[in-house]
Amino acid sequence: MKKILVTGSAGFIGFHLSKLLLEEGFAVVGYDAMTDYYDVRIKERRHQMLLQNQHFRCKVGMLEDFDTLRELALKEQPNAIVHLAAQAGVRYSLENPRAYMEANVTGTFNVMEVARELAVEHLLMASTSSVYGANDAMPFQEQHKSDTPMTLYAATKKANEAMGHSYAHLWNLPTTMFRFFTVYGPWGRPDMALFKFTKGILEGTPINIYNNGDMYRDFTFVTDLVRGIRLLIDAAPARPDTPEDIAEYDSLSPAAPYRVVNIGNNDKVRLMDFVEAIESACGRKAIKNFMPMQKGDVPATWADATLLKKLTGYVPKTDVREGVSQFVDWYRDYYKI
Repeated sequence: MKKILVTGSAGFIGFHLSKLLLEEGFAVVGYDAMTDYYDVRIKERRHQMLLQNQHFRCKVGMLEDFDTLRELALKEQPNAIVHLAAQAGVRYSLENPRAYMEANVTGTFNVMEVARELAVEHLLMASTSSVYGANDAMPFQEQHKSDTPMTLYAATKKANEAMGHSYAHLWNLPTTMFRFFTVYGPWGRPDMALFKFTKGILEGTPINIYNNGDMYRDFTFVTDLVRGIRLLIDAAPARPDTPEDIAEYDSLSPAAPYRVVNIGNNDKVRLMDFVEAIESACGRKAIKNFMPMQKGDVPATWADATLLKKLTGYVPKTDVREGVSQFVDWYRDYYKI
């Protein structure tokens, strides 16, 4: 039985990935700090559900605590590491930038050091579509310019990509960075737009809609996202031997067993259509408070998922109305509404 170490296992994406891996016969070791960035009770409930499976074990610890992370990894000897833990949230990076440097930069360095020492078969690490920043060439492709981040959050993730490449090159460590595109779905984070919009609509309180609703996002349903990650685990990059190898996957570095892969729905949805889908699922209209563009935000994101399909044969496909409906059903059940 293969064993996967998942950092951020009590988080939104980490929970869904751990659940899928367990269902597919993997052993999963979770590592999560249980920080109070949002309601810890949701994180605790996620871990409680995972612990119903005998092949799941977990440890509470900070990414910055190298000794604790290393001790766990040396004890468990995972075959691969999926690094999802991070200080999340684009907007919160404006308020508390130090948290991003500590968790996302120092913490990621610690994960890479553990992966190097263990010589794992594959290190997979979360990046973000936010690294595309001010780039307006769409749909975003992995080789597009990504050196104009608009927030510190995006900058730390871009730094992670550069750090990952250097370790892949120096230590021949197979490394995949995946760029998420606006992930949503059941068990989502309370700071995310879908959560806030659903809460406001059901409670009859105003929801803030930025840039007067003139925004587009490539919304990716969480179960589609983790399916993509699951399949990428089996697609560890090798150091390319020929120019043809490099040409086949144009985000594969010629210097290292390293690649960057978009995971998105391969589509863009207008924000107001997203709000309309939530209104339909909730059965009531939103009280809309139109606002100017928020600092650090971008008007649109849109993933080109061609590389993901080449590597795995898979492309996310959940329609936004179906995904939103599943979230609203979960929200009503969780909060007894």
